[in-house]
Amino acid sequence: MKAIIDCNSFYCSCERLFRPALQNKPVVVLSNNDGCIISRSDEAKALGVEMAGPYFKAKPLIEKHGVAAFSSNYNLYGDLSWRVMETLRMLLPPHAVEVYSVDECFVDLSHIRRQDLAAFSLHLRETVEQWTGIKVSIGVAATKVLSKVANRLSKKNKESTNCVLVLDTPRKTEQALQRTPVEDVWGVGHQYSVKLHAMNINTAYDLSTRDVAWATKHLGGVTGARLVRELKGIESIQMMDELVNKKMIATTRMFGSPVRELKDIKEAIATYTSRAAEKLRRQHGAANTISVFVVPREQSHSTYFRHGPTVGSHIILPLATSCTHELIKPALALVERLYDATKVYKKAGVMLSGIVPDSSIQGSLFAEPAANKNRMLMSMIDNVNFAMRDDVLKFASSGTTRNWKMRQELRSPRYTTRWEELYEIS
Repeated sequence: MKAIIDCNSFYCSCERLFRPALQNKPVVVLSNNDGCIISRSDEAKALGVEMAGPYFKAKPLIEKHGVAAFSSNYNLYGDLSWRVMETLRMLLPPHAVEVYSVDECFVDLSHIRRQDLAAFSLHLRETVEQWTGIKVSIGVAATKVLSKVANRLSKKNKESTNCVLVLDTPRKTEQALQRTPVEDVWGVGHQYSVKLHAMNINTAYDLSTRDVAWATKHLGGVTGARLVRELKGIESIQMMDELVNKKMIATTRMFGSPVRELKDIKEAIATYTSRAAEKLRRQHGAANTISVFVVPREQSHSTYFRHGPTVGSHIILPLATSCTHELIKPALALVERLYDATKVYKKAGVMLSGIVPDSSIQGSLFAEPAANKNRMLMSMIDNVNFAMRDDVLKFASSGTTRNWKMRQELRSPRYTTRWEELYEIS
């Protein structure tokens, strides 16, 4: 049996953890630059606050009902996510936990007797909440897709399910599938849901009655066939080790305010390149291609949220590298190539690709043996920044004032990752 453990309104739960007065009160969390609503508590949903809706449109409703609004605090969310996953790793056998996203993970419960699944799942839920303060919902079933169905229903009916639902019999599974609209099935996107409704396939149960050959033809080949088999209770999506090594690393951000000057865009790109290089070194990789893009604001429209076509370019490096300074130099050359002084920019980004293990880089017979020296320098910078935070050591090209920095006017303290922002008890 498989289970998925999903943190309830995760970002909102993280904010509530250090503000007990907000329990059972409406809470929302905003996206980068406080643009859209990306997390809502159940109480905010009940008030009609829309998911992914622009904050400025929802602000009158939020202020009217005293909804607590927060800017994204990814340092806090990332740390609490790690604590939840580590708690589960302590309670389960090695390699039984597959992290799926910042607030979700699949777990393998094949070592638990069927009659004990409900009690054990409740134990997991209570332990995670007690040790981390984060509430979770758990769905258990024979396959990953069915566990997602169970999890959705457990969250939809929190009081009756106690946030745990186990589909351990064919009858329970059939009833759950009949109560699940086909568009809410994991793996069914908007286009396929429209297509399925046109075929009078309206629920997950309707889809589960189709044969594999039909799914192969109408639902994208192997992927669709796998989905239907999973709905039938036939395990087709295996547990996987956590994906550590990425084939492409990107760092992109919207600017906190419109940017016009080349200097500011260069500072932003240098900063994003530094962040991408850190991620690259964590997986002991090196990149041979760097891409840069900038996004101008649509000049015919006054609002900051409308933008024109993305402009980008890339450079293939003579030798794969993970050294920040060796990546910043070509990145800034790309910025100069892309910059148009007549435009106002709202976003930029850096992507590293062509990633190979840093141990496999072929050296040059005619170049100075500086690789080891550079590697030690990068390791020292990473260690200092990890210990001290806030980019204590950074390259001058990243700037100091950073007028383009992301807007986070409502961000809460980073309680668990900054000494100076520790939670105070009076």
